[in-house]
Amino acid sequence: MRPVRFVALGDSLTEGVGDPVGEGWRGWAALLAGGLGECVDFTNLAVSGAQTRDVLERQLPAGLALRPDLVSVVVGVNDTLRCTFDIHAVASRLDAVYAAFASQGAVVLTACLPDPGAMLGLPGALARPLARRQRAVNTVVHALSERYGAVHLHAAEGAWLVDRAMWSADRLHPGERGHRQLAVRFHALLAEAGLATGVAPSPEPEFPVPTRSASLWWLATAGTGWVARRCTDLLPQLLRLAADEVGHRARGTSGRLDLRAAQAVSMALAALSADMA
Repeated sequence: MRPVRFVALGDSLTEGVGDPVGEGWRGWAALLAGGLGECVDFTNLAVSGAQTRDVLERQLPAGLALRPDLVSVVVGVNDTLRCTFDIHAVASRLDAVYAAFASQGAVVLTACLPDPGAMLGLPGALARPLARRQRAVNTVVHALSERYGAVHLHAAEGAWLVDRAMWSADRLHPGERGHRQLAVRFHALLAEAGLATGVAPSPEPEFPVPTRSASLWWLATAGTGWVARRCTDLLPQLLRLAADEVGHRARGTSGRLDLRAAQAVSMALAALSADMA
């Protein structure tokens, strides 16, 4: 019997950051692969820091060459953390990736994700612009998932977001329990569709939760570098966005920012529909 070919594309979430095993990362996609059936060929192409451009230009060709039966495409948070954020470009890239795999007959897995500002506990004026961006990405993912018949996981809300046991020290990546939660929920969706015949991943962690000292050490070393790399790119623009946010709130016109973002998403999706016509 030919093995089920499962390929995972995306960023650090799919790479498995937050779920260390040995000298590397495991993550929800690897956990899910173990429950798809008796014979599964799993390849993880996800790379930490990847944006939608990286998935389109680098991961997509490699993924198509593997001709997967099942492919996960979970990406977009890193786009919201960059000064180059453009929802039109994000929508166009995701559409191209989904369409390419769908044309090969692959089942596409997608997910909407929580906004990073809330997860990091940023002040309101800094968090709201990031939340608006993530809502825009999620709206696009919802629409395109429906267009291509993707198996879509709603992971942007729910009790798991406020359960600290689900998250790693950086508060942005799931810990082992969080990765298992994602794998269990994806497995349930696939089993319902008749696409997963193996035993569901266990929701219970295999390894002890990192100690507080270990978490603090991570934040003081690798975590600090992670924040520094993103602040260099994002912080100047984020401060401008925050200033704009504060100004609109002072004038009572904050609704204009939400309306502007909603209009940008509508225009991006309309442009894709026009291209398909």
